[in-house]
Order: sequence, then C-alpha cells, then structure tokens
Amino acid sequence: MNTISSIIKKTFFAAGIFMIVNGCKVDISPTDRYTEDAVWSNPANMELYINGMYSEFSTFKFGAFPIGYDNATDALSDIEKYTSTLAGNGTVNILATDASRVNAAGPQLNYWQAGYTRIRRLNEFLDGLANYAKVDETAKKQYEAEARFIRGYVYFWLVKLHGSVILLDNIGEYNTKSHERSSEEDCYKFIAADFSFAAENLPKVWDAERSGRATKGAAYGMLARTWLYAASIAEYDKKQFNKDPLTGVSASNASAYYKNASDAAEAVIALSKEGYYELESDFANIFTNKNTSEAIFKIDFVAPQITHNLDLGFAPAADAPGQCLVYGVPTAELVNEFEMSDGSKFSWSNATQAANPYENREQRFYGSVLYNGASWKGRTINTTPDDPIEGFSEYGVNTDPHRTVTGYYIRKGINPTVNDFVVNKSTQSWIELRYAEILLIEAEAKAKLNDIGNAQMALNTLRNKRGLPNTAASTVPQLMDAVEHERKVELAFEGQRYWDLRRWRKAHTVLNNVRFTGHKVTPTGSGFKYEVVNCDNMNRQFTPALYYIPIPVSELQNNPGLTQIQGW
Repeated sequence: MNTISSIIKKTFFAAGIFMIVNGCKVDISPTDRYTEDAVWSNPANMELYINGMYSEFSTFKFGAFPIGYDNATDALSDIEKYTSTLAGNGTVNILATDASRVNAAGPQLNYWQAGYTRIRRLNEFLDGLANYAKVDETAKKQYEAEARFIRGYVYFWLVKLHGSVILLDNIGEYNTKSHERSSEEDCYKFIAADFSFAAENLPKVWDAERSGRATKGAAYGMLARTWLYAASIAEYDKKQFNKDPLTGVSASNASAYYKNASDAAEAVIALSKEGYYELESDFANIFTNKNTSEAIFKIDFVAPQITHNLDLGFAPAADAPGQCLVYGVPTAELVNEFEMSDGSKFSWSNATQAANPYENREQRFYGSVLYNGASWKGRTINTTPDDPIEGFSEYGVNTDPHRTVTGYYIRKGINPTVNDFVVNKSTQSWIELRYAEILLIEAEAKAKLNDIGNAQMALNTLRNKRGLPNTAASTVPQLMDAVEHERKVELAFEGQRYWDLRRWRKAHTVLNNVRFTGHKVTPTGSGFKYEVVNCDNMNRQFTPALYYIPIPVSELQNNPGLTQIQGW
C-alpha cells in the first residue's frame, strides 16, 4: 500500500532556488543566494524537493480532472450526471452536450501549461541529481526513479489528451524556444521508459519515514496502464479519426503492446502473491479504509491541514440539509449494469426484478449507489418527489437543485460514519491505482493475446472476491464485453469510464446523439412505480475530433516549432 499524505503536507519551493542559482561559477560561495553545490550537498534538500513533486497527484484526485470538480470525468460519460445547468457546477454538462465548447482558444480540458511546468521542475531535479548530488549511486537511482515515475504520470495525462506532445528529457533541451511534437507512439514509449526505470529501481516498500512514495508495484501498475492505452490506440484508432501524421500508434504493434501490458500486470500480481496487495471482501470498505490492502498507490488526507470536499460535493442531500451540493449522481445506465447477487443480468423486463429492483443485487451495487429505500446513517433514503430535501428533482427545472436528478446518489467513497464534513471537511483516501484494476488490465491484455484461460482467470479472481460466479465469457469478443462490464461497475466514480471509451474509440457512438436517464420513483398503494426519465435535456455530443484535444493557442504562439493537432 502506498500513500502520500506525509508528502503533500510539505511545501517546498526548491524550483525557485534552482532558478536563482543559474549564473557564473566563482571560487567564493556567494552569501546572498544558494549555489548548486550548497543545495545538493544536503540530502534533506533533495527530500524536500522530491516530496514537493508528489503534489502533482492531487491534481487528479477523485477524478477531478479536467473540469476542476471531483468525479467530473465520469460525468462526461454514461455513468454519472451532474445536477446543475449553470457554468461552474454544471460546466461538465455544457461540455458533454456541446462539442464546440472544446477548442484551442478555451481553457477547458487544458493541462498543457501546468503539466509542462511540472515536467520542467522534474527535469531540473534530475539535472541537479546527476551533476551535484552528494549521495551514493543507489540513492541516486532511487531519486531518479521517483522523479521519472512522476514525470511519466504527467506525460501520460498529456498524451491521453493530445496524443502527440513535446518530449523533454533533460534541462539542456530548454535552451531553444522552438520545440516540435513527437509522434504519439514515441510518446507512449517515452512514458513506458520512465515507468520501467522506476519499476527497476524503486523498492517494494519504503520505511515508515518515507511512507507514501512511489514503489515498484506502483511503477509496474502505471507501466501496465500505459501499454494498455498504447495497445488500444494501435488496435482501435487506425487513423480513422485524425489525419495528423504524428497521432496514432502503429496497428502492427498492438499485440506487442498488449504483451507489454500483461507482463507489467503480472509483475504486480507477483507482488500480490508476496503479500503486498490483496483484494478486499468488503467492497464498500475499500474506499474509506486508509489501510486497504487493494491500494497500490493512493493519496491520504489528514485533518485539519490536508482535507477535501468529496462528502460535501456528493453526499445525499439530507446528510446536511441545505448545505450538501450534490454535484453529480449515478445514471440509470450505471445502475442497470450491476448484476444480481447470483451473477445473472438485471432486467426491467423481468417482472420479479422490476417489482423490487434494488433487492438481491451484487455487493458492488450496494457499495456504489444509494437508492430509494437504502439504509444510510440511521435513516431510509427517500428519493421520491415527495421528499423536499433529497427527493427527485427533474433536471433543468432548477438550475442548481442540490438533490438527485436521476433518483440515485453516489455511495462509493462517501464516509458513512460522519456528518460534520461541512465544517471539518473529509479525509477519505483517493486511490489512484488499486489491485482490481491490475486484474482487469491482465484480463483485457490476455484476451487480446487470445489467451482465453488466463483472461478468464483474471476476471474470475476479481468476480469471485466480489461474491459473483465465474464469467461465462469464452471467446475474445465475449471476454471484451465482460471486461468492459467489469470496468464499468468495478471502477465507477474512479475517473476511468470516459478514458476507457476514448481509448476503445467507442465514445463517438456511446456518448453522441443520446440522452442518459434516471428512475423517478413514486409511491403507489402497494409499493412503488419506477419510471424511466431523461436526465439530459439535450443530446450528448462527442465528435471524432475530440479523441485528440487541441493544444491551447497561447502555446502555439509561444513556441514557433509547435504545430496544432490537425483538425483543429
């Protein structure tokens, strides 16, 4: 398990120190500023610098990227609906229904400047480490591995957005103001090289004083994720959606990249067999237990200094009447995806199931969604329109309703034991990478390699731990359907669904010209009536151009060597 609570508590402006030391060398050390030798002769400075670099992971906590709100990426997909129609709280809805809002002039979906600022700081650290650090070679490699782990993570986000970006490997490359984009394939190889180096040189676990740092398992996990994305682009893109010569990944390399993804996933699985990671039996507990054995890399929070607002933003409205913001809620499309407890599919066409749709569902449903009749914090959730606090509100009638517009609330990650989050905020961990995802990567990669048995084994390991029977999938297409299903329900509200649809090149069909739904529940004399209602008041839009987000025009103006992604 890996956390960075101790890291993000520390603020260190070492980058500023490095900026002021660039000057002529003199024999006498100046007394009014730091020299490179002075900074790097003290290992404590290196610790502070690299600790500060870990703050980049908080940029993406709880799926906040790219809108600036928690869970916003899932609200761009089919599993979550933001409740507001206003810019700000409802910006994600505006972007989801108007593809023209994403453009080179606008700030939306923009991580370019922040990402490259972090990359420069990391390259400055690597330069100082190589030229001035007074530590042994083992420590040097570990520091380099940490810096490259973080740099790989930053580049991974940039490439997910733009495909083709500028690769900067060392500080010497900043001497010119003209930098060109590299091919998308070379970008993935660069990221993989960073994570590979990190995996080779990071420890399996750190001592207590360095708890929270990147580990071998975290690096292998990120490497597996990277190669899975590269393989997906190679297989599914095939230059159908963008004619830029630098975007896309060679289709002939898809199998090799799936093999790389599988190899990296198996390295994490081997660590699991050594006792470092393990699936939890209690699904809901994973996301509020700071000591969960599923976490491979996570961010911890400690009150009162380091907190977040997940509960304030997503807890059911009656948890703090008049104060809960209820940014986003689950869609019916997600709710319908959860299986019955025996592993059979749920169907509204089944009269028995439709009469009591929330009974006998799999444990992931109860750990992810709050529904009408659910027991929560000593009360029974009431999502009928009759409840004035947390009952159903038709989307668009109120601009910012602060209640459900689908008949559901998010359960996953919300703390069931506290009600003081308005004043004291929240401290649940954000798990960036957990063991369940590794098994899903292994299953997908093995399926694509036509290794049916091992793909089934990976899926069954996960499903059995969640109380479900073995998968019935026995062909590659069936296994891919099973993988998509498992990723949709297992990783819901973890910021994965939108990016999965993009890498599979399915977003332009799943997220375009469609309206997603909820369930309006009303009492009847003998029970409840469940009515399917739209939670979108206009069709979703995802045009093929959105597979490659444009580079901000200001960056093109600042760099004469940089060209825009074709199509923008």
